[in-house]
Amino acid sequence: MNSIKNNYNPLYFLASLGAGGLSISFFMYLQYMIPHKETPLVIFEQLLDVISKGNFASFLTVLVSLFILFFAVTHYVLLFKNLLWFRYFKTTENYNNLKSSVSGMSLMAIPLTLAMSINVLFVIGAVFVPNLWTGVEYLFPFALLGFMAVGLYALSIFAKQMFRIILTGDLNYINTNNLSQLLSVFAFTMISVGFAGSGAMSHNLTINAIGLFFAIFFVSLAVIVLISKLILNFRGILKYGIDQETSPTIWIVIPILTLIGITLVRIMFGIDHHMEGNISYSSFFVLTSIIVSLQILTAFFGYVIMKRNGYFKEFVVGAKKSVGSLGLICPGVAFFVFGMFFIHLGLVKNHIIDKFTLAYYISFIPFLFVQILTVFYFFKFIIKLINNK
Repeated sequence: MNSIKNNYNPLYFLASLGAGGLSISFFMYLQYMIPHKETPLVIFEQLLDVISKGNFASFLTVLVSLFILFFAVTHYVLLFKNLLWFRYFKTTENYNNLKSSVSGMSLMAIPLTLAMSINVLFVIGAVFVPNLWTGVEYLFPFALLGFMAVGLYALSIFAKQMFRIILTGDLNYINTNNLSQLLSVFAFTMISVGFAGSGAMSHNLTINAIGLFFAIFFVSLAVIVLISKLILNFRGILKYGIDQETSPTIWIVIPILTLIGITLVRIMFGIDHHMEGNISYSSFFVLTSIIVSLQILTAFFGYVIMKRNGYFKEFVVGAKKSVGSLGLICPGVAFFVFGMFFIHLGLVKNHIIDKFTLAYYISFIPFLFVQILTVFYFFKFIIKLINNK
């Protein structure tokens, strides 16, 4: 662990982020496979009812709940460790050097992970806390305040970096021939999806409106930054070729797409819930199909590049270590999570396939395969990059 303290990089927060994402990915099974018409999220009492039947579904519910708990605990343990490492890191000269360089945007990994922590709290509360939903309206204002604090923190980091570049012109394309700058977009979309959660689920019009407004604010900011960063960074990539060690940043587009997609879905539900909007599930088919298609294209594009430049051979299978490898967990999580949205909102709700039929289970295969691979490599990278330090 001393090696990490002495050579710390904020990207170590991605280990905690990945664990939190995996916890939420397992929650998706419960969310979409267990009936919960009375509540927007499946809750403890509904899970207890399934478990009490003592059948195979009960066993699977308990198993999935244990996975949720394990990865949630892992998330908070890794978060606590990173906060301690970062506290020490701030006392070093390396921290000042990082802030004054193009790599300073890696600090956005901190608000990104903190926003994930709030989302994980909602999942843990829903699954493991009895009678939580009876007082959930009292929790939404605190959730909004939490996301507001994280959002302001993210904006302060982003603004300092952007103003430094604008005032000094310090943008070296040799050091930006990758998509690592999209970490800021990732953070803003994580914050937007958190705001959208309260906006979609609250029965209070004020909470609903505040949540939806700031969800739209942060997702709009994310889209603007996404377009500008893609243009700027692809200029560096096309001029100098993509940097091998940071080539996994191509896949950061996958979780960004998932978070944008979920934010838009939640905004649509929120508008329908309180503002007399009319949800058309055919629009969900179009939206989820577009997101999944872009994710598949991005995954293929990134895989070919990393295969040809030897990244997998050297940093994944091989002995070379790079903290950026932790960023490979998020795309796997994101593809699975949005796959659940695609199956249930895009296909099932439009009666293209029916729940619990053969076609339904077949549609799970590619997403389940990615989830299994993601869990395997999560442990591989934790052992390689953290536990062996």
